[in-house]
Amino acid sequence: SSPHLVQVRERIRINGQPISKELFSKYFWLVYNRLEETKDPAHASMPAYFRFLTIMAFHVFLQEKVDLAVVEVGIGGAYDCTNIIRAPVVCGVSSLGIDHTSILGDTMEKIAWQKGGIFKPGVPAFTVVQPERPLEVLKDRALERKVSWGVVGWMGVLHGRGLSLLSRQCPLYLCPELDAFEGDHHALELGLAGAHQRSNAALALQLAQAWLQRPGCVSPPGLGELKEVPPSAELAGRLVPLAPAFRPTDAMILGLRDTEWLGRTQVLPRGPVTWYLDGAHTTSSIQACVRWFRQVALNQDKPHDGSEVRVLLFNATGDRDTAALLKLLLPCHFDYAVFCPDFTEVAMASNMDQQNFNVTLENALTRCLENQRMWTQLLEEKGGQDPWLPAPLRAGGLLQPAPARGTLLLVPPAPRPLNSPALVFPCLAQALRWVAQGRDPQLAAPAPTGAHTHPAASSGAVLLREAAAIRVLVTGSLHLVGGVLRLLDPALSQ
Repeated sequence: SSPHLVQVRERIRINGQPISKELFSKYFWLVYNRLEETKDPAHASMPAYFRFLTIMAFHVFLQEKVDLAVVEVGIGGAYDCTNIIRAPVVCGVSSLGIDHTSILGDTMEKIAWQKGGIFKPGVPAFTVVQPERPLEVLKDRALERKVSWGVVGWMGVLHGRGLSLLSRQCPLYLCPELDAFEGDHHALELGLAGAHQRSNAALALQLAQAWLQRPGCVSPPGLGELKEVPPSAELAGRLVPLAPAFRPTDAMILGLRDTEWLGRTQVLPRGPVTWYLDGAHTTSSIQACVRWFRQVALNQDKPHDGSEVRVLLFNATGDRDTAALLKLLLPCHFDYAVFCPDFTEVAMASNMDQQNFNVTLENALTRCLENQRMWTQLLEEKGGQDPWLPAPLRAGGLLQPAPARGTLLLVPPAPRPLNSPALVFPCLAQALRWVAQGRDPQLAAPAPTGAHTHPAASSGAVLLREAAAIRVLVTGSLHLVGGVLRLLDPALSQ
């Protein structure tokens, strides 16, 4: 799976656990040296980061003799380097969203075409409820996935039969809603919060069932059988046939209940400060994140013994439409929005797992300043608060070394800095310390305001220190969430 949150070893798991440091080191150097020895001298280059880790993962699974490998594509599917498996047992496509548009295309139909590239001849595939046009594309991609082979022998030729052709397409099915698996029984309990996880759970059940029904495997009782539906069959008004629901086994029920996946609808309560972490980074996933956050955080009664402060900690990477994502977050009514790069510290030399050599600190901060400007503009349009940023800024000017400038906060001169609704920090450690104000035992208190010349360093500090509850939503990037987790739970780095 990718990306990792805290350590690269998370990408290669066996029995649900990241492989050990010893195994990772052993197989890393084995694969690296083998590739180094055999690379083409005329084009002397090694596989890029993701491709190398994909090769390494396959090698680990083969050497460790795993029974079943679950492989998540990196980007898209059709041209993804994970898509070299010729005959998987089953394929699945979860809910589609607009993402990686510079690579996959800028419409749901184009993205569906890329996702459908993982379909294989004769291999069952499942998807969940999708908009009609993208679902049509997935169906067409499944029909395209055909293989024909000739069956010919002397007897066939002698009897005038010639060449008999057989064709197998990819049978594509739509997963039933999770309710259909519950029947008259108790509701299935999910370890992952959020209504959107119900479609993910239904897809997981279907993929597990397909694995259990593979040839040579004795299926548990109660699992329905999948029968390929001819293209001309009556689909009861559906584009894609509905897979039959079945009664989940006890192991499946436990699996759904005990599933944990850090950084997805995760809640970390720390006394008066509660962190809500979700790596949503597309419009559809941000919408799901907002629904979840409002349900678990904002529906609670306000504390009787004091105020509640809501803080958004946000960053977005790549070619994502940040303005569209921020606009979706407005209904949460945050008191403060904090923007910072995904770097845990300004100097990242001690944290190689989270270094990104494709992005400089200056580029990342320039984007944060643009997000800050966009957020205050959205607030102005909404009428909730007055704008306070006088003009767009470049990060370069703020990064010039100057003894008169503090390093805690990157903010421009402002007419009312003590009431700033949007703040920019150069790294996550400083941002989290400001948000928690010493009230999270895992985080040190921020440096005294007097050490920083800019008055905005004290913006909101009194409110945060005195609030009975501080609710912090961290979203926009899985890399951001990973950096926050690394600081809030140092055990994850061990």
